[in-house]
Amino acid sequence: MSQSRQINLSKSGVPVIAIVALAIIFAVGLFVVGFDQGHIFSIAFGEQAFEDQFIHELTHDMRHAAGFPCH
Repeated sequence: MSQSRQINLSKSGVPVIAIVALAIIFAVGLFVVGFDQGHIFSIAFGEQAFEDQFIHELTHDMRHAAGFPCH
């Protein structure tokens, strides 16, 4: 009679690449919501983006709720 053995490998924990990806997403999101004053759109729109501040106006209430002073 033959006997078979089953080997179970379980890897617990969070992959490092997932932690790095989430840290990058968090840092970019923090910059966009908290500190952007036209910097992102200035790549496409030039100096006009610093006057329009589209992202600032879009996230204005969220900035105050998160504790970022903006004016």
